[in-house]
Amino acid sequence: MSGLVNALLIVAVVALVVVRQFRARRIDVDRRWWLVPAILAVMALREPGLLDAHHRTESLLLVGAELLVGLAIGAGWAWTTRIWVTADGAVWSKSTKASAAVWLVGIGLRAGLFACGALTGVHQDSSALMLGLAGTLLVRSGIMVWRGHALGPAPVARTAYGDTLAPLARREGV
Repeated sequence: MSGLVNALLIVAVVALVVVRQFRARRIDVDRRWWLVPAILAVMALREPGLLDAHHRTESLLLVGAELLVGLAIGAGWAWTTRIWVTADGAVWSKSTKASAAVWLVGIGLRAGLFACGALTGVHQDSSALMLGLAGTLLVRSGIMVWRGHALGPAPVARTAYGDTLAPLARREGV
């Protein structure tokens, strides 16, 4: 895949993820949360330009740093996201202003890594950025699923005899 196609894919995934995360959204804690990050990682790792042939060590260090930054951003993003359980037991989440700050710091760190690579003459492909994004999404999703499971289901109202109460119907305005 060409660098332009990779760059467009990265921008599209980031735009989709960020826009969706700043709205209240139900988390399905039983789904395959690792699938999209795994696909992005496979796409990044199959690219031949992941490492610069002339600067293998420096290139490997930059890719490793990119991956570490991605993992840290994913963890920071997950821990700054508000999460709650509704009365029906559904887990919901919404990113906060602190989550936006984590993203901005992450963009700054990634720009700094790119600048370091450019100063040392290392050719950097978009596949390193895609691998970092895969790490970000994987860590964030994993922590969010873990947090969702840790919250547990919403408490069920019970009578004195242990029978479960039927949920009250919402009253609609006339």
